[in-house]
Amino acid sequence: MNFDRLTFKDFENIPGMDLAERSKIFKQYLTYMGFDDYQSYRVVGKSGCNSEMKLDSLFGERFISYVSNDYLGFTQHPEIKASAIRGIEEYGTGAGASPLIGGFFDYHRLLEKKIAAFFDREDDCSVIYTTGYTANSASLQCLLQKEDLAIVDMAVHASVHEGCLLTNKKTFMHNDMESLERILKNTEGLYRTRMIIVDGVYSQDGDIAPLDQIVALSKKYNVYLMVDDAHGIGVLGKTGRGALEDLGLLSEVDFLTGTFSKTFGAIGGYVICSPENASFLKFQSRQQIFSATAGATTLGIVKAIELIDEEPHWKERLNTNMAYFKMNLIDIGVDIGNTESAIIPLKFGDPIVTVEVNKEIFKQGIYANAILYPAVSKKDARIRMSLSALHTKEQLDTTLDVIESVVKRVGPGVRR
Repeated sequence: MNFDRLTFKDFENIPGMDLAERSKIFKQYLTYMGFDDYQSYRVVGKSGCNSEMKLDSLFGERFISYVSNDYLGFTQHPEIKASAIRGIEEYGTGAGASPLIGGFFDYHRLLEKKIAAFFDREDDCSVIYTTGYTANSASLQCLLQKEDLAIVDMAVHASVHEGCLLTNKKTFMHNDMESLERILKNTEGLYRTRMIIVDGVYSQDGDIAPLDQIVALSKKYNVYLMVDDAHGIGVLGKTGRGALEDLGLLSEVDFLTGTFSKTFGAIGGYVICSPENASFLKFQSRQQIFSATAGATTLGIVKAIELIDEEPHWKERLNTNMAYFKMNLIDIGVDIGNTESAIIPLKFGDPIVTVEVNKEIFKQGIYANAILYPAVSKKDARIRMSLSALHTKEQLDTTLDVIESVVKRVGPGVRR
């Protein structure tokens, strides 16, 4: 089989092959990609998240890293680490049970209160999960059933699509309000519950949803609205409350979901909603019933929430890096699309060119990920780079020099 133009998607369900055969040929594909120096996934890190990382690589040990969504650098903040350590010393390393049957501790309750207050909600308006992924997938599988309808932007996160497996789903064109309204009109009176589901900031293009228009449509057609702002919190908004803050819409959505694994520098997720919906999720969501909850390192998240307000210079530094990096990439001639966030896509379109550029910058000490189909469309391959408040100007300049030299060398068709 010729692997040159294949992607992970091609191996999901190969006609005529059973599980063993599919696994065997996929292993051959991975081996091919590795031997060809094209494999940039599951690289072994030998140091923590930071603007510079040590990697187990053939091309050296130290790399300037753009693969982490640790936007404010809080995984390395000494006060956050100290809070997590204190939690372990007092409570141990695990919670031992699901939150419903014995795994719910005072530090979990404190986190519920802190994240609710962060969004100016009452204590009982939040639900916490062990991952941001399940904050979406488990909540949606609980909230929407076979009588209901999810209306989703085509670019929403995979966790949303998984959450909609038990319900009906209609997809509208990305950020296209005419497409959304057409579905809303055509489905009136046909379903018990309808819910629009969008991201605040989209994880591949870094662009922002037209949330004012979406809120208006949700009210016009009397449907629920869920916004996953995992990539907006701590990055956007006057005080870091995300894509909804500047529009004054934080109180206008029915469900606001997010993660503790990005801005807050830990692991976990949350849902902000009405007290009634929060109670329903706590007693009905399967993840809340059957999955053990997080350990006492949760106290590090509590400290991270406090530091968003106490140390606003991290957000300011990140925004400075974002403006500087984008301006210079545009000057080089690289297409970065419509990004308005800390996610910077280098859009080359052709997957072979994208992988070649990614390989060449990796050889020169720049660690970033090539994003290919099915994560993006086949003609929209890109290298995805995430900026951090910890990136120095020197690191950004080094990266820009490498990208410019590689783009020139790879040849025509790379520049926009």
